[in-house]
Amino acid sequence: MKCNTQNKKIAAITENTLIVGIDVGSEKHFARAFDWRNFEYSKKAFEFSNDETGFNEFLSWVEELKAKYGKTAVFPGMEPTGHYWINLGVYLQEHGMKPVHVNPHHVKKSKELDDNNPSKTDRKDPKVIAALVNEGRFSYPYMPEGVYAELRSLSGQLDRAESQLIRLKNQIARWFSIYFPNYKNVYRKLDAKSGLMILQVSPLPGDIVKLEADGVNRIWREAKLRGAGIKRAKTLVAAAEHSIGSRSAQEAARIEIKNLLKDYETQAARKAELMTLIKGKIIEVPYVDKLLEIKGIGLKTVIGFVAEVGDITRFKDAKAIQKLAGYSIVANESGKHKGESHISYRGRKKLRYVLYEAAISVVGHSPEFMRIHQYYTTRLKNPLKKIQSIVTVACKLIRIFFLILKTGTTYNPEKMIGYIQSPA
Repeated sequence: MKCNTQNKKIAAITENTLIVGIDVGSEKHFARAFDWRNFEYSKKAFEFSNDETGFNEFLSWVEELKAKYGKTAVFPGMEPTGHYWINLGVYLQEHGMKPVHVNPHHVKKSKELDDNNPSKTDRKDPKVIAALVNEGRFSYPYMPEGVYAELRSLSGQLDRAESQLIRLKNQIARWFSIYFPNYKNVYRKLDAKSGLMILQVSPLPGDIVKLEADGVNRIWREAKLRGAGIKRAKTLVAAAEHSIGSRSAQEAARIEIKNLLKDYETQAARKAELMTLIKGKIIEVPYVDKLLEIKGIGLKTVIGFVAEVGDITRFKDAKAIQKLAGYSIVANESGKHKGESHISYRGRKKLRYVLYEAAISVVGHSPEFMRIHQYYTTRLKNPLKKIQSIVTVACKLIRIFFLILKTGTTYNPEKMIGYIQSPA
């Protein structure tokens, strides 16, 4: 955003500003206070705990320094250390202070300026953080509110549920490879409903053989399961009869697959519940339905984009979102040397992944994006590699999403490709 230029940040710090550098920890935080000339007001690092009592003590300490030195504004700076800064950041914001973030990489690189020593201490880091804030080398953290906060939290939970499901699928596949390798000849998917239903009753090949085809078919009929009959039952029993799976530790094998299937069912139900909640929340975002009119853009892409970007109105142009995703172009030039440019890879990794997957999808399903991709890769002047073209399409999607969510414009394929001149 244009208001985030370094000059604007430096101008926000005046002689009436108290700069506080905070080294965030899981249980203890350490703070030091400075003025705009880097003159320190704190005699030693102020230690406070990561709880209500500690936060109140820190607030009292700040107010005393403000009154003593005649300061009217406070600039608290900190590293975004995992999730430990969030509660402190919310507390500071509620008490009239706008917390800012400094890049941990910058802190690490600049901590040797004072003493030429790379050591990391609770007293040293707050000073380095405060110095970076004073130089305008900070960013304003975005703390979503309302539906955007709900979507970001629910999206994170959905990602974790999907990761758990993948992990459980891999463990179930491992179990089949050891005890029932022939199962894959009957079912392409390890989580096929009819197959899992039998495994819950008779997990091992020997148990299925004892059950026989009629017994297998009876379980499916009682559950009123469609698409599974006596023919599939005979195929499953035959596979069990000719199984070359291990026959050792069978009791342990039964317990293992029982627990794996139970965990898988729990995570699958959790994923379904989260998707229901997200679908109810995403419709509250203005114009989000217009994004789904683009061929190749599905609900998962829209959820991921909105959850990562948040309120689109906080951005003045699409370039800020491109930078947030790590898709801003980094030049590699020095004197007469002109190297190959590349994207920065700085920003929100998940947003970059969502946009990249979306670009692949629209190129495969949308004729206009397929044409754009073909143009970029075959043009006579400066043709792009395929992966470069996909990244370029992802950046174009950013501009399209931004315009639609900001203004409510309806997507127009002809207008989008109108400026492209087809290669000869």
